[in-house]
Amino acid sequence: MQGRDEELRRIELLLADARCGESGVLLLHGEAGIGKTALLEHAAARAEGLRVLRVEGIESEMELGFSGLHQLFLPVLHMLDRLPVPQAQALRSVFGLVDAPVQDRLTVALAALSVLAEAAADTPLLCLVDDLQWLDQPSADALTFAARRLRAEGVAMLFAARGDSPGSTTRALPRLHLTGIDRTAAAALLPGLAPHVAERITDQAQGNPLALRELSAALTPAQRSGQLGPLTMPEDPSALPSRLQEALAERIHRLPEATRRILVVAAADDTGDLDTVLAAAARLGASVEDLAPAERAGLLDVTGAGLRFRHPLVRFAAYRHAPLGERIAAHRALAHTLDGAGHAHRRAWHLAAAATGPDELVAAELESVAEWAGSRQAMASASAAYERAAQLTWDPALRARRMIGAAQRASEAGQDERCDALADQVPQPLQDPGMEADFARVRAVVELGFGSPAGAARILVESADATAAQCPDKLPVLLTDALHAAFAAGDATLIAEIAARSPGLPILAVPAHLFADAAAGPSEDGQAATKGAPTVPGIHTVHGAQQPLRELVAACRRAQVGLMDQLMTGHYCHLLADHATAHQVASDAVAHCRDRDVGGWLPTTLHLLAQVELALGMRHDALAHAAEALRLADYYDLHHRVAHLRALLAVLAAARGEEDRTRQLVDRALEYTRPRGVGRATADALWALGLLDLGSGQAQRALERLEAARDSAGHPLMARHLMPDLVEAAVRAGHPERAKAPAEALAACADALRQPAVSAQSRRCTALTAPTPRAEEHYLAALDLHPADDTFERARTELLYGEWLRRQRRKLDARDRLRAALERFDRVGAQPWARRARTELRAAGEHHDPALAADSPIARLSPQEREVVRLAATGATNREIATQLLLSPRTVGHHLYRAFPKLGIGSRTQLADLLGG
Repeated sequence: MQGRDEELRRIELLLADARCGESGVLLLHGEAGIGKTALLEHAAARAEGLRVLRVEGIESEMELGFSGLHQLFLPVLHMLDRLPVPQAQALRSVFGLVDAPVQDRLTVALAALSVLAEAAADTPLLCLVDDLQWLDQPSADALTFAARRLRAEGVAMLFAARGDSPGSTTRALPRLHLTGIDRTAAAALLPGLAPHVAERITDQAQGNPLALRELSAALTPAQRSGQLGPLTMPEDPSALPSRLQEALAERIHRLPEATRRILVVAAADDTGDLDTVLAAAARLGASVEDLAPAERAGLLDVTGAGLRFRHPLVRFAAYRHAPLGERIAAHRALAHTLDGAGHAHRRAWHLAAAATGPDELVAAELESVAEWAGSRQAMASASAAYERAAQLTWDPALRARRMIGAAQRASEAGQDERCDALADQVPQPLQDPGMEADFARVRAVVELGFGSPAGAARILVESADATAAQCPDKLPVLLTDALHAAFAAGDATLIAEIAARSPGLPILAVPAHLFADAAAGPSEDGQAATKGAPTVPGIHTVHGAQQPLRELVAACRRAQVGLMDQLMTGHYCHLLADHATAHQVASDAVAHCRDRDVGGWLPTTLHLLAQVELALGMRHDALAHAAEALRLADYYDLHHRVAHLRALLAVLAAARGEEDRTRQLVDRALEYTRPRGVGRATADALWALGLLDLGSGQAQRALERLEAARDSAGHPLMARHLMPDLVEAAVRAGHPERAKAPAEALAACADALRQPAVSAQSRRCTALTAPTPRAEEHYLAALDLHPADDTFERARTELLYGEWLRRQRRKLDARDRLRAALERFDRVGAQPWARRARTELRAAGEHHDPALAADSPIARLSPQEREVVRLAATGATNREIATQLLLSPRTVGHHLYRAFPKLGIGSRTQLADLLGG
């Protein structure tokens, strides 16, 4: 530990916090041999009073799904009985303890978090993960997920990864980059060398502790004493890594042949089980006695049950520097040794490693591994197994099917770049139309990740056109997926084109009616026909969409449609402002995902629910569901959905006047959406900026933002929700002529849709643009139409009406309206609008005391405490809250413990009354 004072301080602090019940995590990263493993060993040695769990990633076994997690949790598998049943069942399944599928990988990640929390319940825990870059991806995902959510469990997690910039798996983990030790510390690691020899070793090692030891150990006695001339080392320091490997290889080469053979077997094995290694080595003529030379050389540590290489580089050198024939022989020996049902997956991978050409028997075994891994939500491992199976397949059609399977699983694992690379390897042309349709869906995923939603939709449409005759059963899913992508793009023309292909399907009949006006395409100047002077669907158009929509809603209630049809039905109801029905459909879709552990679709369904709740004025619920969806979308690497959710959260933050948060969310959303043409999310992000500017009195800037948002939305129906803000901005900025078109478009929507909320907004906008004598009539009509629970929108109308009354010198009447507006704005936390109301009240002659404004107790809490308290008030248990917020139960309890004093209460039984009030 020479020269590692800062690193040791950080580790000691981590261990001390764990002993005090606080959790922490640290990622150590740096070049090979820099001292990461030594620091992990030091932490294990200093872990008095802590239970220690450890796992080491192994390159040759990194495709074996959940093998790392299994190895780490072996000592605490009895803890599974303490977990919620779905989580325990998921872990038993991925560990091969039961034969059952896993519906969602999030359940596995939550189970990993729960195991760590339970293991630390009685004794603080130290969790060591070495060579994270070689851990199988599902295990790495689960452990880093847990690490980011540990708070008050008494768990210390230390990760070690090779490289100066660890991959995306470790994003958001606190990290410490290890660099070389100084010359003084280096000299302490080189006893017994002649001074000029020590100097040369120090120069060549560049502060790498392992290089210092291994280069020194590789010297002959004559070289150590300095009796020979210049050392046989490279002059170029950049050659150090290969020189270090050569030094390790030379030490291994000096060992007896049988010892080298057993080292290759041990390096190829991932179990660390001594019996397994010895049984496989016996097939190659080696025995337990042959381990002794490697132990004496300090390359291996052997116990009664297992063996470990002293350093990962020793394992690497033992495997990589062995001749190909010896590596193949080692894998074959391990495959024959691991012949039980519980080792079927390891056996298949060893057989694949031993294969030197196409082998259908091995490929078939790997395909079975892929199917097993996919059923356990280990999609990265499933993809790797499909890919290797394809490489071992001679038949072009079968190879194409397996490579498409590899690409599909890669996309489901969030590996878009890998999905792209695998798609390029699919043999062309494809002879089977059904396979062509599956391949189109893979290509659409790639296009959505690297291109645009419109491009993805066109790929799917072209496939639908090409396969419609031979595979009519593929048509609905291709066109529905295409429709979903076109909606994201905000491309009304494309939506109309897709819907026209099969208007007999109810899921396509609705948009076929609603977007019939967009079928004409862009105008002569290249702009969309709906921009500037939008065309709004008339009553007959909306009426034509009602019957197929009623059929879809009825089918949703009977659970007779798939999740995508359910989502689109919810979107249609939301689009037509039937928010009550949309809320029911969206809630059912969310419940479907939760009940069946379809976690990958949960962010999308929650996003729809939050949009509908925003439209209904249920802003606290919308915020909670959008925040949950963002956490999930980030976990699943759904970058497209993340951008949509950031835009929606920005709208909610803008209404509350949270300027910094709004701009941060908008910037990150637009960074993704603008280059890719994600029109609807771009529109929401610009809407958020316009709303923020409008609330703070920057009407001209708000007008420009909102006009850009309208244009990005792509169609009047998809821009309807922001039209009231656009009208108000235009009027307040002194451009009533720019308010005319959006006000007329909103009025046409209100006439066609016949929904009170839309009619209320339309009458408010008419009041803003109408001749003065008729304005009051429209304001009063708007107030009568506003739904009672839409607090924010009703307050907006009260505010505008109060401002109008004050300008008419009716100050007493104005005060009544402005007080009502202020109370409502305070209730929902819309601070910029509350400030406007207070300013108007003062102008109307009332000196309002800001201290008398309604102050929600929950506003005193941190965002995380607020979410925990909100759920606790519904009666949810700590475990139920933990599952929903992706935390551990102990962290939930910690948040409640801190929240109660801030709220002035002593127990959770008081929460419902407090928050209800």
